[in-house]
Amino acid sequence: MCNQTHLRSMALDSSGKQSEQQQQQPPRDSSGNGEERLKLRRTPKEEHEPENYEDLPLDFSPSLFSSLERYLPEQLLNSTRIDKASFMKDLLLRYTPDPERVRIMRHNEYRANILSSYQRLHGEIYSLDPTSFFVPSFLRAFTQKSEQSFRNMMVETSPGIFTFEMFKPQFCEMLLAEVEHMEKWVYDSRSTIMRPNTMNKFGVVLDDFGFDSMLQQLVEDFLSPISQALYPEFCGSSLDSHHGYIVEYGKDRDVELGFHVDDSELSLNVCLGKQFSGGELFFRGVRCDTHVNSGSSEKEVYDYSHVPGHAILHRGRHRHGARATTSGHRVNLIVWCRSSTFREMKNYQKDFSSWCGGCKLEKQKRQRDSINETKEMLARRAAEKTLVELASKSCAD
Repeated sequence: MCNQTHLRSMALDSSGKQSEQQQQQPPRDSSGNGEERLKLRRTPKEEHEPENYEDLPLDFSPSLFSSLERYLPEQLLNSTRIDKASFMKDLLLRYTPDPERVRIMRHNEYRANILSSYQRLHGEIYSLDPTSFFVPSFLRAFTQKSEQSFRNMMVETSPGIFTFEMFKPQFCEMLLAEVEHMEKWVYDSRSTIMRPNTMNKFGVVLDDFGFDSMLQQLVEDFLSPISQALYPEFCGSSLDSHHGYIVEYGKDRDVELGFHVDDSELSLNVCLGKQFSGGELFFRGVRCDTHVNSGSSEKEVYDYSHVPGHAILHRGRHRHGARATTSGHRVNLIVWCRSSTFREMKNYQKDFSSWCGGCKLEKQKRQRDSINETKEMLARRAAEKTLVELASKSCAD
C-alpha cells in the first residue's frame, strides 16, 4: 500500500507551498485546465464520512482512497465520487516512485486474479455484521464509546496490553472454514500466494481475498474508538489503514515466532482456534527504533496464553514473540492498524518517553543527573559562602 505520509510530504512542503518541482512544471488537473493544483489538508477532517470505492477500477487499494479522502481540500469534499477518485488517483500516480508504482500494479493484478478465480465459501462474513460477529459484552461497550465503557469489558493484564472476549464461536468456525477453503483452492489451482509477512511462512493475507472492506470497517468503527480512548499518544483517532491476515502454527505449519515489533501503531490478535498446546505470547516492553534491542525491566515481562474467541490488543511497538506450539493447530487473526499522521509526526520527534521504555529511562537519568548537578552546585555555593564568612570574621578579629 502506498504510504500516505510520503505522499503528503511530497505534495505539500513544510511551508504549505507547492514544491519547487511543481512550480517549475505546473501539473494539469484531471479536467485538463491550467488551474493551480489543489493541495491536501495537513490533518484529516475526522467528521467527514468517506465514500466507498470498492466498485471502481483503481490502480490502488480502495481503502487507501477512503482514507485519503479525509485529507482532500474543502473544494473537493462535496464533489462527485468519480471526481474525487480521479483527483486522488492522479495524485497517487504522480507522487508514487516508479518501483513502488510497479509493485502496486503487480499486487493489484495478483489480487484481481485471486478475486476472479476464488469462489467464496461463506460470503456473509465478507461484510461486517456486528451482531453476528461479536459477543454481546463487546458490543455493549460501544453504546457509550467511552474509556470507562471499554475498560469495563477489558482486562489490562499488563500496562498497555488489553485482553477481552470478542468473536462468537460461530464466526470463528466460519472464518476457519473459509481459510481452509482458501488453502484448498491454492493447492488445487496450483497457485502461489503471498504470505502475511517475512516471518510467517504459513497463513493468508485476508485483504488479498476480498476482506479489505470488512477489515477497514472493523478498524474505523471499532478499533479506532478504542485506540482513541486507550492509546491517545499513538494518534488513536487517526488510524487510516490496515494489514489483515491469518497465521497458523502447529505440525507442518509455523512453530514459533521470534522476538520482534509489528509494522503498526496498534495490533489486534484474536485466536480463532483450534485445539492446541503452547504458543504463548511473551511481551518485553514498548520501544522506539533506537531502543528496540535494549533490555527489559522485570515489570515489562508478561506472558499471555491464547483463548479461542478472545483478543489481545497492544501497541505495535510493544516487543513480543510467540513460543512454540507444541501440539495441535493454532490459527489467529491479526490486524495491524496504522496511522499515517503518527508516522509523519514521529519524523520530527527525538524523544518518545511518553511510550518508549528506553527513552523514559534516559529521560529519568537526565533528570537525576540534573538534580545531582544542581545539588552539587548549591553545595559548592554554600561552602564558598561559609569560607567567605569565616574569612570576613577572621579579618574582623
